[in-house]
Amino acid sequence: MGSSLPPKEANLFKVIVKSYETKQYKKGLKAADSILKKFPEHGETLSMKGLTLNCMDRKSEAYELVRRGLKNDLKSHVCWHVYGLLYRSDREYREAIKCYRNALRIDPDNIEILRDLSLLQAQMRDLSGFVETRQQLLSLKPNHRMNWIGFAVAHHLNSNSSKAVEVLEAYEGTLEDDYPPDNERYEHSEMLLYKISLSEECGMLDRALEEMQKKESKIVDKLSFKEQMASVLFKLGRFDESESIYRSLLFMNPDNYKYFIAVQKCLGLYSDNGQYSADDVERLSALYNSLKEKYAWSSAVKRIPLDFLEGEKFQEAADSYVRPLLTKGVPSLFSDLSPLYEHPGKANILEQLFLKIEDSIRTSGCFPGSPQKEPPPTLLWTLFLISQHYDRRGQYEIALNKINEAISHTPTVIDLYSVKGKILQHAGNFAAAAALADEARSMDLADRYLNSECVMQMLQADQVGLAEKTAVLFTKDGDQHNNLHDMQCMWYELASGESYFRQGDLGRALKNFLAVEKHYADMTEDQFDFHSYCLRKMTLRAYVSMLKFQDRLHAHEYFHKAAAGAIRCYMKLHDSPTKSSTEENDEISKLPPAQRKKLRQKQKKAEARAKREAEEKQEDETASSNTSKSGKKQNARPVDLDPHGEKLVQIEDPLAEATKYLKLLQNNSSSSLETHILSFELNMRKQKILLAFQAVKQLIKLDENNPDSHRCLIKFFHKINSLPTPGTDSEKLIWNVLEAERPDIRQLHGKSLIEVNRSFLEKHNASLTHRAAAAEMMYLLEPDKKMEAIKLIEDSTNNASSGNNVLGPVNEWQIQDCIDVHKLLETVFGDQDVANRWKTRCAEYFPYSTYFEGIKSAIAAYVVDHNLENSPENGIAPNPQLKSNEGELGALNGTVHIVDDLSSLSIR
Repeated sequence: MGSSLPPKEANLFKVIVKSYETKQYKKGLKAADSILKKFPEHGETLSMKGLTLNCMDRKSEAYELVRRGLKNDLKSHVCWHVYGLLYRSDREYREAIKCYRNALRIDPDNIEILRDLSLLQAQMRDLSGFVETRQQLLSLKPNHRMNWIGFAVAHHLNSNSSKAVEVLEAYEGTLEDDYPPDNERYEHSEMLLYKISLSEECGMLDRALEEMQKKESKIVDKLSFKEQMASVLFKLGRFDESESIYRSLLFMNPDNYKYFIAVQKCLGLYSDNGQYSADDVERLSALYNSLKEKYAWSSAVKRIPLDFLEGEKFQEAADSYVRPLLTKGVPSLFSDLSPLYEHPGKANILEQLFLKIEDSIRTSGCFPGSPQKEPPPTLLWTLFLISQHYDRRGQYEIALNKINEAISHTPTVIDLYSVKGKILQHAGNFAAAAALADEARSMDLADRYLNSECVMQMLQADQVGLAEKTAVLFTKDGDQHNNLHDMQCMWYELASGESYFRQGDLGRALKNFLAVEKHYADMTEDQFDFHSYCLRKMTLRAYVSMLKFQDRLHAHEYFHKAAAGAIRCYMKLHDSPTKSSTEENDEISKLPPAQRKKLRQKQKKAEARAKREAEEKQEDETASSNTSKSGKKQNARPVDLDPHGEKLVQIEDPLAEATKYLKLLQNNSSSSLETHILSFELNMRKQKILLAFQAVKQLIKLDENNPDSHRCLIKFFHKINSLPTPGTDSEKLIWNVLEAERPDIRQLHGKSLIEVNRSFLEKHNASLTHRAAAAEMMYLLEPDKKMEAIKLIEDSTNNASSGNNVLGPVNEWQIQDCIDVHKLLETVFGDQDVANRWKTRCAEYFPYSTYFEGIKSAIAAYVVDHNLENSPENGIAPNPQLKSNEGELGALNGTVHIVDDLSSLSIR
């Protein structure tokens, strides 16, 4: 570096490099300028100056200087290395790899460049290249521990675990017998555990066991050692020894479900599907009874038997499980029991048990068969539990009666208001649910969870303005919306995006959905620093686990929701494109001169006001963010030039943007029906026949009985049958592929589409959603049978679900399914009278639903105006009278709450 310079300037060049490494950028610039005064075209100095400027956020100058330096000295590995560092800082990893490779052609043994290249190869999962680079680093510096470990990890990631074990054993051969010293015991222990896990992974179980027995004294993490030992012994078929270790682990942590399941597996008493024979149930009962005697304080040992016991034994076990928790007053009891509702018959047994307990406490003040008097709150928590039970079963009237009684009993318990809000939410009254959630929040203003729950309910009620004002009460320095983005608060962004989508504001909806996508891109980027850190600190098992997690990162539920939301926004933009500024100007020009002038003045005022508000907000945020609590200046936050997503909706090809996110879903969420439904809808819009057919095949493969799968199948082949005779070679090729693939679809064997639809209806005649899908397809295939299709929906019956229910039947229809059917009647069938009849019918089934305007949904209308600006911090002002100012209500994006009984919402 700097070898072509005279001694004085060469020393200055070293100062530049050192200043860059120590982040003394001004000092480095000063040294670079001193060299460039005498040697203005020195390539390496120009490149280093550019790299320094890049760290000072002067990117355009940086790229210009680095390219100029490279042009002046193409044979300098420094210039190529710096160019690669520049690309790496902008996440242009592929370009950075190219630059590093060019630098290595000039200086093939440069360790710094090889190390940087290996980090990028790990980031980009170029695993064969990663192995090659790590091998080169090891050959250049074999006395460096990190090079041995890096080479082993590279082989492991490249699916060659046996070779990784050999590398680690070779590394151990270079160590002395008394290694490690006390200050390196943990790092060496982690390496040994990693090697043992590798041996287990590639099936060398005897070798792994021998290694553990031999190196036990050198392993520091005794818990991981025991878990690994038990796992290896189990795989070797030495179940008694494995069971013994797992029992010792239970003594350390008797609430770890994983250890209980492992003991069951060792005894041959575990089933993946939860189905057990009568003999297995007896043996399991005996096992857990013995464990219960030993670990009487363990919650898990009492809860797990509820999963496999049946009938009277289940009732007895559930009774003994819930009694102490009701006495203690555990609000999360129902959440703990809720998985049992998936087991046939257990929900009915629990209902009978809960009502028996309630009746006994009311009449005698004791649990059934117990002489001991219970404290008064036991009745409260019993009512609390029963209300959640009936909410889960869809019996909202009974649930509300129980929770109202609990509130009357003790009106100061916050959880009661939260649960009542959830019941009303499930019953379809989102506004009242939001009001109750806000009431619960106001009872404990320091509780972040209550605040978040309130925000979520407000967003579901489409009160976005109120939700944001409430959410920022817990952000840093009240830093408004930006802080929620910085904290990667994805649940808020998803709920906000969905709310804006329901309201038709596609710009803001896209803004929120794409913000979530950016968080996942940031998470992918964040792994970069760990490629060197984890090898240095020897946290190898955690590192490999993190890489595997990163490989399936985009399969996470939040990303799926965000990508699906963005795709729907883009499809809606394609179906109903926004007007361009030219079109708007053409429309304005057609107006009379007076109206045109008035409209333009109004637009200018609105633009000026929006600009002024944005500037004021930015100034406030800059002032608060530039100075930390310690008084030190911080970097200013970048200005968001499109806060409302207006530019996002002005794209030329929405379907092309949607395709980007669809590919991510197809690669990471291929087992989701929604992925393939979106693929079908998108590709039908793009006229991509074979891709749409591929989506149909995937839907049938995943769930052929799903109503949406049936819709897509019928729509696709109806579209194909309506196409003209193929003319071009490509059209003929597509047609031939479809003809060849059609026999593979079982539903179409020797049947017309009308017959396919009829047989689907016969198979699922009792289901509302299936009847609605069949009716929609009947209308598509036979438009003249519109009234018959409508009658098919109207003749649906809301049958009671199977099982005996103590306080009345549980109907099968779900509120969301009924809403979807109403929208279908309004939009697809276009018959408002029929839609109104359906709405009236559903209002009887869902009396609390505001959508269906049920009899109990809107007795009185009130405004809950959270005037946060004029009230104490985190406080809530009293509810004022209903305001008629349209602008004030509009600014809060809908703040009118419709509730059935305001007195039941408040403790005042």
